[in-house]
Amino acid sequence: MKLSIFHTPEQTPTTTAADCAIAVDVLRATSTMVTALSAGAEAVQVFSDLDELLQASEHWLPDKRIRAGERGGATVDGFDFGNSPLECTPDRVGGRRLFISTTNGTRALQQVQAAPTVIAAALINRRAVVEYVLDLKPETVWIVGSGWEGSFSLEDTVCAGAIAEGLLQALGCSLEELAANDEVIGAISLYRQWQDRLLDLFYHASHGKRLLRLKCYEDLKYCSQTDILSVVPVQREPGVLVTERQPAIVC
Repeated sequence: MKLSIFHTPEQTPTTTAADCAIAVDVLRATSTMVTALSAGAEAVQVFSDLDELLQASEHWLPDKRIRAGERGGATVDGFDFGNSPLECTPDRVGGRRLFISTTNGTRALQQVQAAPTVIAAALINRRAVVEYVLDLKPETVWIVGSGWEGSFSLEDTVCAGAIAEGLLQALGCSLEELAANDEVIGAISLYRQWQDRLLDLFYHASHGKRLLRLKCYEDLKYCSQTDILSVVPVQREPGVLVTERQPAIVC
């Protein structure tokens, strides 16, 4: 297995595709998607364009859909949800489809949607993602961070490093054997340094600071947790993610 990490969608190659592509937006799109599916959402459908989201979701009955729109960390006017995983409780999302468009995370998913296998990952389902990839046994894996408007982000890179570290330990191979680019080594190093202080790292991150200004303290705490959910969102058709469950995780 060869693993590459790309910090933003813009850095991801466009002339080729990995066997398995993992999109990461810890703060907060992929954390929200994982939580919504774990809470019983029928599916998550992603959009980069808000108007396209509204048009597609118009074909669904209001009690079968949730429109989630976020720009700049804030909820878009007229949408049901913003981009907080804490909104995704079973009573609100159970049996419904989450139509979601965010500043960064949905772009990352759309960038890699041509890969044979596309999944969404966050810290909260890190172990389940590692187990899924190990079962799949792809020759090439890409982890694509969402960043922030084209820029590197600490939270996505530390999550990529956490996944890479999990694969490294499970495969029992050397870092040289696993890493296909330098970013893998950097991400693992970041995770090893901060793995016991992830919330502190989020407080240092530029997007973490942005969310703190929006009073999203509980979101940061929730998203900094590791291995609390066993759901792996897997692309069933372009832009539509459904649940793949791993064996229950015992914390």
